[in-house]
Amino acid sequence: MAILKKIEGNELYLYMNGKLIYKRWLDTGQSKIFDVMAYDKYTLTSIRDLEYENNGGLLTVKAILKLKSTEEGGRQTGFISGYRPNHVFEYNDKGQLLQTYIGDIVFQDKPTIEPGEEREVTVRFLMNQPIEKYLNKGRVWWIHEGDSQIGQAEII
Repeated sequence: MAILKKIEGNELYLYMNGKLIYKRWLDTGQSKIFDVMAYDKYTLTSIRDLEYENNGGLLTVKAILKLKSTEEGGRQTGFISGYRPNHVFEYNDKGQLLQTYIGDIVFQDKPTIEPGEEREVTVRFLMNQPIEKYLNKGRVWWIHEGDSQIGQAEII
């Protein structure tokens, strides 16, 4: 599998085996996926293997993760290390998501994190997204499954 990332002016292109699978406009953050299966395959692989493929293609932060309890509208069950929810740093004036970011949540001490629990975790974000401006100590962001907010995290 050959992956090529190309930036031309304000546009980022992602090719797999010579075929365009993803395009992002860097100034607005809008994007278009041309091949969902190839794009999902790339992101599922890359979140685990990008460090080896691209020498440090992940942005890593330590954070305190607090999951909502089931009664507060959180998940019914916990999740394991490596879980990849949507990460949201901003909402618009109507409370709608502006953009979500790709990143996985990794932890060592227990096999799962449960609803209502708080824990120190490592979050690894893919570098091919405009996320650096949000990654400052003390920054709080929200963890989503689709439109449902299931928790929040704070960079330590």
